Amino acid sequence: MPRRPGSLTQKLVLPLIALVVLLAVVGGFLRTRAVERGYHETMILGADQLSRSLASATWHAMLADDRPAAYDTMQTVARQQGISRVRIFNKEGRVMFSTAPEQGRMVDKNAEACVLCHASAEPLVRVETPSRARVFTDADGHRRLGMITPIYNEPSCSTAACHAHPERQRVLGVLDVTLDLAPVDRRVGDARARILLATAIETLLVAAFVAAFVGFFVTRPIRRLVEANAALGRMDLEHPVEIRSSRELFELTRSFNAMRDRLGEAMAEIRRASEELEAKVQERTEQLRKAHQRLLQADRLASLGQLAASVAHEINNPLSGVLNYSVLMRRILKEDGIPEARVAEFRAYLERVSEQTARAGRIVSDLLSFSRRSKPHRAPADLGAIVRGTVSLVSHKLRLSGVEAELRLDKDLPPLACDASQVQQVVLNLVLNAAEATHGQGQVVVATRRAGDGQSLLLEVADEGEGIPPEALPRIFDPFFTTKEEGKGLGLGLAVVYGIVEAHGGTIDVRSRVGQGTTFTVKLPLAVDEGRPPAGELFHAPPGA
Repeated sequence: MPRRPGSLTQKLVLPLIALVVLLAVVGGFLRTRAVERGYHETMILGADQLSRSLASATWHAMLADDRPAAYDTMQTVARQQGISRVRIFNKEGRVMFSTAPEQGRMVDKNAEACVLCHASAEPLVRVETPSRARVFTDADGHRRLGMITPIYNEPSCSTAACHAHPERQRVLGVLDVTLDLAPVDRRVGDARARILLATAIETLLVAAFVAAFVGFFVTRPIRRLVEANAALGRMDLEHPVEIRSSRELFELTRSFNAMRDRLGEAMAEIRRASEELEAKVQERTEQLRKAHQRLLQADRLASLGQLAASVAHEINNPLSGVLNYSVLMRRILKEDGIPEARVAEFRAYLERVSEQTARAGRIVSDLLSFSRRSKPHRAPADLGAIVRGTVSLVSHKLRLSGVEAELRLDKDLPPLACDASQVQQVVLNLVLNAAEATHGQGQVVVATRRAGDGQSLLLEVADEGEGIPPEALPRIFDPFFTTKEEGKGLGLGLAVVYGIVEAHGGTIDVRSRVGQGTTFTVKLPLAVDEGRPPAGELFHAPPGA
């Protein structure tokens, strides 16, 4: 399943907010650096002015050969707030005076106060103001700003009576003023905090504005379009959409409304066509119903005609025999009775009349059984007892036909809710059909057992006869269909069996191979299915019809 994409608001607002935050951070950083640079430049300018003032005062005091006055001035300046120390180096780097206890100490020329001028082989004489300032951290961890100011050997100094330096010496010494940067650092920290707060507020305001702007002009109109599209999917075509937040969305809305109108027209056209089609379908259905009724009537008439023809044909044969034998018997019968020489012949003719009459009776009985099927009257019955009783009834006939019946009955079967007389008729028809199929040269096996589902019983009747051709199998349960010879049956026996089994809610299956025999398997449920309609239609069509 593909991952659901993020919302348009997220895709628009988040990058814009990220860009705003980035710009705000960069701007805040640049402003902070500018404030720091401004404070440092101001500090350097003040330190330079202070250093130049001290150098000027020192120069005048030295010119007057009043060193204590120069030193007192330096001490006074060093006691001012924010000034750490003031000291003077000579050319060799010796501390000639310092407001801190380090007078007379030699200073390393690689130190921060000297490296500005002594970084090259030839010391610098003229150094610009920014280069004379330095920021360092002392041993106590405090940040300091140092400003060095060279004291030059001016002509007025070299011509003075107290001057001890030759005229070629350009620099007499260096005045080093060190200032404490803690106040500046605090101001820079405060400024940084204010800038950070202002940046955060600006970022939040801009982000809120961007979110509101995108939500009002983009997200909300698109959401309305999405809702309108969902309504369109539900076929709600009664509510147009109006969006005027931008020209593009206005054009999109207009196109959407035009599509909605066209879809409404199409749906109306479809409804009209559907109503017309429904009316035509109803009209055709009524015509088909009437035609079906006519076909059913014609089919019933055709079936009735087939039945009448079959019954007439089947009954006409034994009746013709009875008529013929009766004519022959009438010829034999004289005024004084039956001649003794022809009594045996008369009796043979009489027996033939009885056989043909019984045959006509069986035809009528089969026809009545088929036409008078009714809902079975169920009662608990022993299927094994029904099978044994039925086979015993026809055992004499089976022996006369040369057929042996073998019973394989399960003794532990539960009672079957059935119409015992109808089930007996099923067993009787199947056993007699199997006996006829063997032609007196085989065995008929009747077996009962419980089905695999545990809810039904199985009745199997198998023979070793000639089998049923494959093309005839689909029709063996059709009324009036028979594979027997002419005059041997009406074709109602298996149709009656099928109707009884179906009325009991069961099924019947047949397996047959030509030359190897046939097996009928009847499956009858133990429970009664009250919802199943009874089978009793005169012209009921089984599955093979």
